[in-house]
Amino acid sequence: MQASIKTVAFVGISAIEIDVQIQIINGLPAFTIVGLPDKAVAESRERIRASLFSMGIYLPSKRITVNLAPADVQKEGSHYDLPIALALLVSMEILSQEDINNVIALGEMSLSGDIARVPGVLPAAIYAKSRGKTLICPEECAQEAVWTGGEAILAPKTLLSLVNHFKGLQILPKIELKTQRLSAQTSRGCFSDIKGQLVAKRAMEVAASGGHNVLMLGPPGVGKSLLASRVPTILPPFTPDEALEVTMIHSLAGIIGESGMVTERPYRSPHHSASLVALVGGGVYAKPGEISLAHRGVLFLDELPEFSRAALESLHQPLEMGTISIARANKHITYPARIQLIAAMNPCRCGYLGVEGRECTLAPKCGKDYLRKISGPLLDRIDIFIDVPDVKLEDFVQSKEDIETSETIKKRVVEAREIQLYCYKNRSEKTNAEIDGHELEQYLTDAAKQLLYKCIDRAKISARGYYRVIKLSRTLADMGKSDSINEDHIAESLSYRRIL
Repeated sequence: MQASIKTVAFVGISAIEIDVQIQIINGLPAFTIVGLPDKAVAESRERIRASLFSMGIYLPSKRITVNLAPADVQKEGSHYDLPIALALLVSMEILSQEDINNVIALGEMSLSGDIARVPGVLPAAIYAKSRGKTLICPEECAQEAVWTGGEAILAPKTLLSLVNHFKGLQILPKIELKTQRLSAQTSRGCFSDIKGQLVAKRAMEVAASGGHNVLMLGPPGVGKSLLASRVPTILPPFTPDEALEVTMIHSLAGIIGESGMVTERPYRSPHHSASLVALVGGGVYAKPGEISLAHRGVLFLDELPEFSRAALESLHQPLEMGTISIARANKHITYPARIQLIAAMNPCRCGYLGVEGRECTLAPKCGKDYLRKISGPLLDRIDIFIDVPDVKLEDFVQSKEDIETSETIKKRVVEAREIQLYCYKNRSEKTNAEIDGHELEQYLTDAAKQLLYKCIDRAKISARGYYRVIKLSRTLADMGKSDSINEDHIAESLSYRRIL
């Protein structure tokens, strides 16, 4: 007897439909899976056999063939277990084909018959809703699926409960969205924790207001990492579209929490020993890397020159295009990667070049060799360069009233972002850093143009740098609630534009 059921395969953050076909015929006993299955799919035979045995069901002593169509698409992951098991039950006439005609199923089978969590439930739920199909997913992934707003969702804990549901012996409960989980925010500290560094704090506020990239330069222990870690506390909350897009990436990576939704902007801080695959993504299943996981959030790279040259050069595409591509011999996958890069570095390898009282003994060669590890094209894609000096004694005795909190700064950042959201409504771009610089030239006053042209010619800033100065100036204008970009905005923007 033959049976079929639908499931999905993943290409980037998109889902494509896979038809799981099963045929049981007379012949030597065998259980064969065809259609370019990987090792995890091929091993599903034993998991399914054991889970059915736990229910008191034995596979027939016949030839069982499973075809995953289309046959030229690579099938990866353990989520094919559940659709194969359901189609097998139909072929054995335990369930009817009508029960599974209009469903998308995914889930991993355990030896005891439980249905285990799998990555990618959110993209699958979005696909099922768009096709008007019922989604069958593990109970652990129910909150992830229900965020799509679809009501046709079945989330059984075990295969037996699902079979009983189809037979009318029990009814699986309706999945309710646990909205109260959204109020739980992770504590990431406050800007008031940072002593001194008023210039750096101002630069971070400007960067957060427009989504600009930052490079901090300073000796060890002055607060560079602390500044970076506090940036998420002043970023505006997600829009619904942003939250859904980020959650889809995290769903494919298999790192979704209990709430089923990513509700805070990501902050990723990989160590400089991280491999190229860890940053860019890839591996056997071409999963998203740290760059994609930081989408619509912050990617912090501490000790920037210590990262491998290949890893640093891989940042060009996401910083320019907002995407990251993983090219393999048999596939080409593109993930969203609209990141805000915040990087930190010491002035030299020992860290004390130019620091009074602790001068580098190998200056200036030590500093030049250290900076040479960072390419000019990467530096050209950074909008704000700031020096983070040593903290003075008087900074430690400042009263709390003199130090702004993250909540105060965040209000100003949100106001600036709201201006940008209004200007770029109905567009994929959300911030000034993402917009094409040509579109912002119209806001320059005559005095601002003269100052910009004069400084660009003297400093020999590239064409890319020219437009990045304009983007940063537009952010400063938004912060000042100015319709036009004047010379003050250009002057402050150029003060952040430093050639190392």
